[in-house]
Amino acid sequence: MTRQSILIIDDDQDIVKTVTANLELDGFAVRSASSGGAGLAAVEAQAPDLVLLDLGLPDIDGIKVCQILRRDSDVPVIMLSARDTVADKLLGLECGADDYLVKPFNALELSARIRTVLRRVRRSEPAAPCRSGEVCLNYRDHTATIHGREVGLTRTEFALLELFVSHAGETLSRDFIQGQNWADSKLYSNSRAVDVHVQRLRKKIEENPQTPRLILTIPGVGYRFETT
Repeated sequence: MTRQSILIIDDDQDIVKTVTANLELDGFAVRSASSGGAGLAAVEAQAPDLVLLDLGLPDIDGIKVCQILRRDSDVPVIMLSARDTVADKLLGLECGADDYLVKPFNALELSARIRTVLRRVRRSEPAAPCRSGEVCLNYRDHTATIHGREVGLTRTEFALLELFVSHAGETLSRDFIQGQNWADSKLYSNSRAVDVHVQRLRKKIEENPQTPRLILTIPGVGYRFETT
């Protein structure tokens, strides 16, 4: 079986060596890049299964690197940073990261976070598209069609929309959404990250994200996906 590949974009060689050794013991194939530019080139050339991205890079800030990645790729991204405020974490998520881990971190926790994200990526996919009202999900290329307009989604956004579609008409609490998609991540149980991901998804699928018609906010509870 082909090993899943991890690309580490970090200029701290001590961290790179330690993380590489631990992840290789866990069965991953690991490569690294020491700058944002080299990391972007490596993603294009190597197509890794997941990227570990440091925020404090010498040439391009990690936030910018993530934004560039999100324009061209749906590769899962876990941000690594010494910045530990809620604002920093939410900024990382808003720019497109799937998870955020604060340095220094435990090797076992990092491995768990990676496997959690990759499990979402490996979810079994139906052979036929899934349709709910005006929304059609294409599982082959992780896109959605809204009123005939194709929308490219990250894997996290696709998983969230899939959850909404499969529970169309039901009010889903934030705890339920968090438990379905990010059950193993402490970050998502201690911040409003579910709201951040919903906002990102709305920007892509709603005609007017400020007055959504598809994903409605249910005050004090969570969200409901409308099919009409």
